[in-house]
Amino acid sequence: MALLLPLIVICIVSGVTADANADAPMTRTHVASLPGFDGALPSRLETGYVTVDEVNGGELFYYLIESEGDLGSDPVLLWLTGGDRCSVLSALFFEIGPMKLVIEPYNGGLPRLRYHPYSWTKVANILFVDSPMGAGFSFSRDPNGYDVSEWFDGHPEYLANPFYVGGDSIAGRFVPFITEKISEDIEAAVRPTLNLKGYLVGNPVTGESIDNKSKMILEHCKGEDYDKPKNLICRQAMARFNEVQLGFLFILVLLEKFYP
Repeated sequence: MALLLPLIVICIVSGVTADANADAPMTRTHVASLPGFDGALPSRLETGYVTVDEVNGGELFYYLIESEGDLGSDPVLLWLTGGDRCSVLSALFFEIGPMKLVIEPYNGGLPRLRYHPYSWTKVANILFVDSPMGAGFSFSRDPNGYDVSEWFDGHPEYLANPFYVGGDSIAGRFVPFITEKISEDIEAAVRPTLNLKGYLVGNPVTGESIDNKSKMILEHCKGEDYDKPKNLICRQAMARFNEVQLGFLFILVLLEKFYP
């Protein structure tokens, strides 16, 4: 998936509107208002589907929220949420988007939304993408459809803007690879050429053994050699960690086998 994701960036930059012909690689709709939000939206909101795999019927759903600042110079941020397979609405409404859900007891009506004054859209155009296939509103008619690329083809006006790839949680596993692939495409003169500046990850998952073990090493080994620990407390902690992790992995293998 990591090597395929950069395609969304290219397909959302040659675009076609929602009333274009049926063979178009992308459909998009301007959203003027949202139920539960009073008044005009703080900036332009566009939603749509990008066809990223015609053979398998792969369709990625995106939300483009334009910057409240300078559209011409503010960066474009491609945001991929963690999960795995969580809708990017979690990032939009609970993390970096311009609207937040009003936390209140449910009264049977529509949830209310409020303006988020610290939204990242204050300084950036954010492209929220439901990825991979099966997350949020993204879908594939065939389970093999995981291709993801073709956004800048429909929005060439953003090509000159600084471009970043971002994500949190399990997105820490693939955001760096997506960025690397985009960088390789730039070096290979693949068109369109993006103004890639870097990537960012929040609370990233990189690998269970590294992510979990690092906390134990910090607590019990105090910077000493933990591969061949001389410190008794460190040695005991390492042994216990490896024992627990082995049991946990065994449980995962059983779940995979009997509950695929």
